[in-house]
Amino acid sequence: MGAQTYHLLKPREFPNLLSIVVTAYNEEEGIPFLRKRLSAFVDTLPCPTEIIIVNDGSSDGSLAPLMEWVDADSRVRILNLARNFGHQAAATAGLDQAAGDAVVLMDADLQDPPEVIAAMLEKYREGYDVVYGRRMSRAAETVFKRVSAWAFYRLMRLLIHPDLPADVGDFRLVSRACLDALLAMRETHRFLRGMVAWVGFPQTDVPFARDIRVAGETKYPLSKMLRLAWTAAISFSATPLRISFAVGLLIAGVGMLEAVNAVVRSVLGLPVVAGWSSVIVVTCLIGGSILISIGVLGEYVGRIFEAIKDRPLYIVASNVTRQDPSALPPVHHAAEVSKQLAALGRVHAMRPAVTAESVHAGTVRGGS
Repeated sequence: MGAQTYHLLKPREFPNLLSIVVTAYNEEEGIPFLRKRLSAFVDTLPCPTEIIIVNDGSSDGSLAPLMEWVDADSRVRILNLARNFGHQAAATAGLDQAAGDAVVLMDADLQDPPEVIAAMLEKYREGYDVVYGRRMSRAAETVFKRVSAWAFYRLMRLLIHPDLPADVGDFRLVSRACLDALLAMRETHRFLRGMVAWVGFPQTDVPFARDIRVAGETKYPLSKMLRLAWTAAISFSATPLRISFAVGLLIAGVGMLEAVNAVVRSVLGLPVVAGWSSVIVVTCLIGGSILISIGVLGEYVGRIFEAIKDRPLYIVASNVTRQDPSALPPVHHAAEVSKQLAALGRVHAMRPAVTAESVHAGTVRGGS
């Protein structure tokens, strides 16, 4: 890890508004648990809070309990995306909509306990602009899952950024200043953890024990974690290109050593074993390294192609909030409308009728 930048911390008060951004995809079974626990926690906070739930194109019945929640709580807003754009795009959508002085990003599965936000707020008051939750333990996870997660975060630090914290997901609090800097980065292929590490600002962690899922299945199996790692490595670093270059140098070095060995053995009159096996092995090694290098280069070219299209990161289908009754237009009932029409009719009946003769007489009097 590189040398840490020194920052002068300035203590501050609680934020005037705290935004909690929650990403959800196919969480129909877990939404009721999230609503109960998050609402109860928000009620204890000493600062005003808004809850922005990003429905990332769920294909189950997640929308129904979300609509019930927003109808019952004016602090809640639902952002429905037009389709499933992926976790990082959904998180960006919520961050774009957040209006708070401090913003918390979390998932809907409750593996990241909302109660940890209280400790994050205390670090925020100390002057830190980024407070991330560091996972100290993982409840009910297999050994393979823990080992693969451990390897994932260390590999990300090697490929992406030396200051990328280990054992840290997207569960974190960021200040408005840090969020504005983060949202200025509109690259297509996003890895928010690396982007937050890149922008800097004073950062610290809050350790916590990660809970088990309250309901449903994980949305990040091994295959998806590998895709995230590959996306992060390709979109955030040139290290894969450097690795392919190093592999090419290594294979070239092996070929040169074999050539020198053959020449020396010929000069000394030692027997040189001729055979197709060595030729095939060397050919496969060289051909394989070339194809791998071209494939890595193609990944970068493909991502450049996608980036220059300049498509939006996400598309919002609807933004749902509970209507304030005082802000709604007045409701006119049918009986009241009938009374108003009857009164208007009586007013018209009391007015003198306008005929052609009266108009002509008025014209004559005006002209005389």
